[in-house]
Amino acid sequence: MNPQHGLNYDYSPWTFWSSASEAERQAQDAHHKRLVKRAGAKIGERAFLSPLANVDPDTLSIGADSFIAAYAYITGAITLGDDCTVNAFSVVRGNVTMGDGVRIGAHTSILGFNHSMDASEPVFKQPLTSKGITIGDDVWIGSNVVVLDGVTVGSHAVLAAGAVVTKDVPEWSIVGGNPARRIRDRREATIPATAVEAPSDDALMAELAAFANAARADASALLGRSWTSEAGGAYRDQPGAEPTVRAHCDAIEIADLLLGSVPPQLSRDEHMARLRKLQDPVTGLVPEFGSDVYGDSTITFGAGPATYHVLSVGYALDLIGSRFEHPIHAIADMDPAAVRSSLDTLPWRNEAWGSGAWVDAWGTAAYWNLAQSHPNATGSLEALFGWLLTRVSSASGTWVTPTDDNRLEVVNGYYRLTRGTFAQFGVPIPHVERLVDTVLEHAADPRYFSPGRQNACNVLDVVHPLWLAFQHTTHRREDARNWARTQLSQALERWVPGEGMAFSAEPSTGDRNVPTLQGTEMWLAIIWYLADLLGCAAALGYRPRGVHRPEPALSLPTL
Repeated sequence: MNPQHGLNYDYSPWTFWSSASEAERQAQDAHHKRLVKRAGAKIGERAFLSPLANVDPDTLSIGADSFIAAYAYITGAITLGDDCTVNAFSVVRGNVTMGDGVRIGAHTSILGFNHSMDASEPVFKQPLTSKGITIGDDVWIGSNVVVLDGVTVGSHAVLAAGAVVTKDVPEWSIVGGNPARRIRDRREATIPATAVEAPSDDALMAELAAFANAARADASALLGRSWTSEAGGAYRDQPGAEPTVRAHCDAIEIADLLLGSVPPQLSRDEHMARLRKLQDPVTGLVPEFGSDVYGDSTITFGAGPATYHVLSVGYALDLIGSRFEHPIHAIADMDPAAVRSSLDTLPWRNEAWGSGAWVDAWGTAAYWNLAQSHPNATGSLEALFGWLLTRVSSASGTWVTPTDDNRLEVVNGYYRLTRGTFAQFGVPIPHVERLVDTVLEHAADPRYFSPGRQNACNVLDVVHPLWLAFQHTTHRREDARNWARTQLSQALERWVPGEGMAFSAEPSTGDRNVPTLQGTEMWLAIIWYLADLLGCAAALGYRPRGVHRPEPALSLPTL
């Protein structure tokens, strides 16, 4: 079995029967036979059970076209119908019966048993009990959901990501939260935007769920409208535009977020091959389509679209289970002294955003190089953090002193810098309360944040630093939440059916005011961050995993 193919199938098992080799199919058939012999399992046609999953049931019946992905943990008396998917790292234990078409997100626990809790004995000495869990047909269970023993989930229900389900869920219900509560009926039409300035949590949860439901329903259409079949097929930011590398990456991010799959115009392997072959082996950078720089040194880190492609292509490959073929040599060969020298020469005062973008791309390139164990990666990264931590302003929390004239560039540059460094590597940001004050002062500027004046960059570059700060402080949290409520209410109104979202809300900005892949990808992430500041992101049922992921991509080691 090709190791790369095997890894892809273990994490994306629905691709197996359409693209596996004969040897891979024979290996899967042999795995089925072992489970039948050992556990008496009943396995339907075209089912796939990852060898990396711990499948050790008392009884198991799994229907046709159903899948169990890598590192799932399956024990007890388990029945899955046809077209069910148990995604990676999920747990299904005890007495659990599912109908057809059940989708279970990653890191979910469905626990059809419990401990007795008699006060006269320690819990570990008491017997287990089991009422069992029953799940109907056509149920979507999001990532990180917990379903406890004794629960019945009706057909066509949706359990939002992160929900803790302790009571029965009626048919067609969308539930979310801890403990889970009903948000709305899945059959209800999209809820119109409310005129209430600060909606209740229930109303906001319902509005978020409706937005996400509409976005998922339109995902295939908006990806299709940006695909052109010319020259072998490619993605454009919008119909009529030229194909770009970023458009391809944005399509992958959108499909992952809303569909849990790759864009349907190409297979996973085709997406992977197209992106990997774009990398220049000399510099490790990815130029724009049509560039004639491969194999020489004319492509430069810090100039042109190749710099952002370190982020967009790297994370697109990561989402589809791959990575760059070559190290990012353009930064891998920089020793700590060269890193410090480069930082010293950046135009911080005149171009705060450009300087922050350089650091973002450098930090991300270092992350990809760490994955390939490049010898310079760790020492140079330590030099980067050392320079940043000794140059940040204790008065503003930023790397350039903000004024009325430059505050937009300073805050936007702060987002780019911290995204690729502190956020990406799980390092706490410095002077966090002063940073909150600086960002909120900028967020009050009507030139950028009054109704109809927002664009995706400006809103993202405020909400992400605030979200990052509130992992470490409660300073002015309510002020930030009030701003987030206002921005979220307006953002939810901007979805264009079948087309997505425009980068800019301002009509006078021309092409930036029409729906694009870039605008859609960015606003989907922004809406998640705004909702999470308000404690309501679970209602969306999605969580960014690519460029805008909230979790660190890699936590640096500590002593």
